[in-house]
Amino acid sequence: MLVFVKNKHGESLMPCKPQKARRLLKQKKAKIVSYEPFTIQLLYGSSGYKQNVNIGVDLGAKDTGVAITSEDKVLAKGDIETRQDVKNLLNTRRAYRQSRRHRKTRYRKPRFDNRKRPDGWLPPSIESRIQNTFRWIDKFYSLVPNPTLTIEVGKFDPHKMINPDIQGIDYQKGQTYGYYDVRYFVFARDNYTCQVCKKQSKILNTHHIVYRSHGGSDRADNLITVCTDCHTHENHKKGKILWEWMMEGKKLPSYKEGTFMNVFRRRVFDKYSDVNITYGSVTTPKRKALGLDKTHYNDAIAISGIDKIDYDTYSIFKIKQFRKKKRSLHEATARKGRKCKNTISQRNIKNKPFLNDPPALAGGFGHKLSATESRISD
Repeated sequence: MLVFVKNKHGESLMPCKPQKARRLLKQKKAKIVSYEPFTIQLLYGSSGYKQNVNIGVDLGAKDTGVAITSEDKVLAKGDIETRQDVKNLLNTRRAYRQSRRHRKTRYRKPRFDNRKRPDGWLPPSIESRIQNTFRWIDKFYSLVPNPTLTIEVGKFDPHKMINPDIQGIDYQKGQTYGYYDVRYFVFARDNYTCQVCKKQSKILNTHHIVYRSHGGSDRADNLITVCTDCHTHENHKKGKILWEWMMEGKKLPSYKEGTFMNVFRRRVFDKYSDVNITYGSVTTPKRKALGLDKTHYNDAIAISGIDKIDYDTYSIFKIKQFRKKKRSLHEATARKGRKCKNTISQRNIKNKPFLNDPPALAGGFGHKLSATESRISD
């Protein structure tokens, strides 16, 4: 991956090779201004030669591809993986608060000023993914001269994904329309057949594919039909029938990512009103014409508008965001499994600036410029 360069006034210049950046740093002609991604600033005046640079962004529900190209050269490419644990952390916090309120039964005066959400409010898990993606797009946009930004967005119709023949008033009727509740709809959808033993002459129950304690919902796409012989406590353990059925990956399709991409598309229109917008139907033929495999960063290369590739960087950066701050300084009582309570831990030791780094590196940078992968925290 090339190294981003700024002149002595903080303006972006064309990226350079790592060898040249290393030589400038060794000769004290430049200084490091950022490690994420690696950026240097010149300490002397330069001619400021600049080219037009194109930035292609392939948005995704989990991974986002980014590619930076100029003329017929690919300067940088890689993927950004946003956090996926926000919802589970909020559910855990909710459970702790609920338990605490049951233990402390003092009278709480009712509140009525926290019932209305502001305009444009989104659930924290969705807001986190959108804002972090925007932050990295703006970061790369500020590191190159004369940038032209092109973003691929997705437009999905979840109703038509479920039923391709839907039209008209049928859009106002959900999957469970005409059924007493979700439970009876699941039975009818599975043809009143146990999905484990495939028998019909049994008493049937509905079973959560992903348990509610692990973030699952009560929606129909997370429920299956099982009989009382299969829906037992023993069969929920590893090595049993129901557990093996779940581990085979036979879960029903989920359409929540299509809804997320629709929300994402509207937010892109609001924030980047003057950029180029494209869709997957345009990107796929361009990628195939360039002879690239199907990946997020290869899609981003095609999105950037490059016609042919004479130079392609061999390195691919990977940005993975994760939770790095642990806010508990000590424990008043020992947790289950500990022999004594933890009262000596310090915040700067427990925090980890980089993924899978030992705690001893928490005080330093713990990061080196890599030609193949870059691990970056949020």
